[in-house]
Order: sequence, then C-alpha cells, then structure tokens
Amino acid sequence: MQEKFPSINKEPIDTLQINIGYKCNQACKHCHVNSSPLRTEKMSNEIISLIPKIVDKYNIKTLDITGGAPELHPEFKNLITSLSKKEIDIIDRCNLTIFFEEGYEDLPEFLANNNVIITASLPCYEKNNVELQRGYGVFEKSINAIKMLNDLGYGKKKNGLQLNLVYNPVNPILPPPQEILENNYKKILFEKYKIVFNKLYTITNMPINRYEESLIREGKLDSYSKLLKDNFNKNNLESLMCKKTISVNWLGEIFDCDFNQQISFRTNKGPKTIFDLMDKSFNFNYGIAVKEHCFACTAGSGSSCGGALT
Repeated sequence: MQEKFPSINKEPIDTLQINIGYKCNQACKHCHVNSSPLRTEKMSNEIISLIPKIVDKYNIKTLDITGGAPELHPEFKNLITSLSKKEIDIIDRCNLTIFFEEGYEDLPEFLANNNVIITASLPCYEKNNVELQRGYGVFEKSINAIKMLNDLGYGKKKNGLQLNLVYNPVNPILPPPQEILENNYKKILFEKYKIVFNKLYTITNMPINRYEESLIREGKLDSYSKLLKDNFNKNNLESLMCKKTISVNWLGEIFDCDFNQQISFRTNKGPKTIFDLMDKSFNFNYGIAVKEHCFACTAGSGSSCGGALT
C-alpha cells in the first residue's frame, strides 16, 4: 500500500477551470461540490470579465466551466460569446436536466451555435442506478436531452460538435476499464434509445464533502480509502490534470484542481487569486498541494476531468 502521496510539480498551464457558482437544479449524492438548488454563491461579473484576459495572457487552450449547474449563472452566455473569436476549446460541465428548466429551453441551440463542448454526467445506462445517485426523473430527462443534442449535430462526428458523457461508480469501487465501458454505453444507448455520443470518461469518486459524508454514514470511508491506496499506479503521476490546470473558485481564488478547491486546500506557492494572475506573470513551476484524497486520481487506470489516464 502507498501510504503517502508523492510530491508532484506544476507545469506550464494550458487549461483554466472555473467554478462560476454552486447553485444547481439537482443535489446529487456523489457531488463533491455540495451543489443544490438552495446554494446562492456565484462568481462576480468583475471576475468573469477577467477570464478572456487571462486566456490571452497565458495562452490558455481550454476553458472548463463548472458549477453547480454553470448555465444558471446570469453571465454564462455572455462569457462564452466574449470568447467566440479566440482559438480556445470551451467545455460546459452540463447535467443535461438544465435544458428542461423554465427559461433555459434555448440552451442546446446556444451551445451548438457557439461550438461548446458538452461534458455531461450519465453515471449509468440503467435508469435505476442513475436515479439512485442523481434523483427521480433524471434519467428520462437526460436521455431526452441527449436526443435534443443529437438533433443539433452533437455526438455524431469525430470532429463535429462534441458530446462526452461521464461515468462514475454508484458504489465505492474503482471504475471499470474506460474503453470497454464506452463500447457498452454506445451499444446499449443506441439500441435502446437511438442516441450517440463521442467519448465516455470514467471518473473515480472523490472521498470529500458530500460523498465523504455518505461513506462515513455507511461505514465505508476507511475501506474506500484503503482501496484507493492499494491501487496506486505511479504511471498515472505523469498525466495528472492538476499539473497543467489551474482551478478558480467563485471568489476568484486559485487552486491546483477542482477537488482541492472544494476543500480549500492549497500551498503558499504560486498565484492566490485571479487578480494575482493579472498583476504578475507566473511560470507555474512550483509544488502542487497533495493530500490523501489525491489517491483517487492515481488509483487503477487513473482519473481526471477528462477520464482515465492510462
């Protein structure tokens, strides 16, 4: 068993991940952000206005927009259109059910018109498993949302509008091999619902916040932590997402990754806020803040916001 997570260092960044608010139309059991319809935290317009400038200054290749349901932020569309003339991939971490909320019916067409990459959670191709984790009625809405996106051209071509789905285990286990599961997803979802998508990302559940509390209630936190450590794979260290990503919370504070952000865990090295990024220039060659939860990203085939690492 690997007892202590090894030291790793930041590299020149190419991805800017921003959490623009915690409000969500769902309250999923596994959510490490603790999002829900009752949350009110959201990124200020002042901070959002700096995002295009940061993209230019640091030659950012990917802007990864998360929440909550990021689309609930009043400036979500304006942020995307402000970047429309820049050569950058924009990812919307979408829960799919947002399309059926009043006032958001035009979202699919907006995302398509702006060539936004949609990365959407669908933790299983079976209705009962999805609704156990994400709530009653979510599965049917998710399937209907994907059909809407398919009609707009999402998921149909390798180089067309990108629709990627995210799998994470319902139980405290490691995800199965990503390629095998992707083939199963594509086969079953097409046969049952005639829907298609580009890639499936397998993500290991992170034992922090709401999911950690769930594991504690079930008496499974220690065994899950041991599982992650027992399956430590040093080959995943090279490809960890935190090396080339900075994660900005709704207050503009900077962390090495989205998970560290959610537990307010960072070192005293590097930029502290998005305003620091504007005032100075950083080379991002400092040590990354690591802790026991980081084993979730290195266990087995590895885990990241872009799926398995090996």
